Amino acid sequence: MLDRRVFISGILAAGTAGLTGCGSGGSPRKAAEGALLLADGTPNPEELMKAGPLGDKVLGSPGAPVTIIEYASLTCPHCHKFHLTTFPRIKKELIDTGKIRYIVREFPIGRTAAAAAVVTRCAPDKDYFTLFDKFLTQQSKWTSQEVRPDALYKIAAQTGMSRAAFDSCMANQEINEGLVWVKQRGRDFGVSGTPTFFVNGKKSRGALTFEQIKAMIGSQTS
Repeated sequence: MLDRRVFISGILAAGTAGLTGCGSGGSPRKAAEGALLLADGTPNPEELMKAGPLGDKVLGSPGAPVTIIEYASLTCPHCHKFHLTTFPRIKKELIDTGKIRYIVREFPIGRTAAAAAVVTRCAPDKDYFTLFDKFLTQQSKWTSQEVRPDALYKIAAQTGMSRAAFDSCMANQEINEGLVWVKQRGRDFGVSGTPTFFVNGKKSRGALTFEQIKAMIGSQTS
């Protein structure tokens, strides 16, 4: 059986080094290929919008005037706060009304967050955001310094995932490698902690309030 510590080390090597917390994602590195960054150091919009090998997880209309990208770690208390207090209103008032397109990208910080990120990527498309939300809002039930597969599975089982599917997921090297790509790409764009948002390409870090997001959007959704 594959050692889960070895399995998730690929994600950790992309900047976590086994640390936990919302600001331990490693320092941004200078982009080494292509024009990932513009002359002023901001992300090239076309590059920022490119999905990784696993594809992006997206809510909202493709034609929405504003795109928000969130880089999140499932063990991050600030991500927990945002998704518990702010995101439901964003979903109701901005996503469901066609005003914004919302993309979630994984930036796991710590071994447990890395394992949970892998599990969410094993969920069917229809269950991804449900499981993502459950991991965030039920952090106290599964978060710890060391990975606890049984605790992770109890959360995954709430979406109907079988234990066999869960165990197979934890040994899925393709997903692991895809998540390494997503996290490293985030670092290339200057992400070093979570949550980090790009609102139509403009970066902001921290658990933004609904009012802050509305102010960043301005008249673009009018």
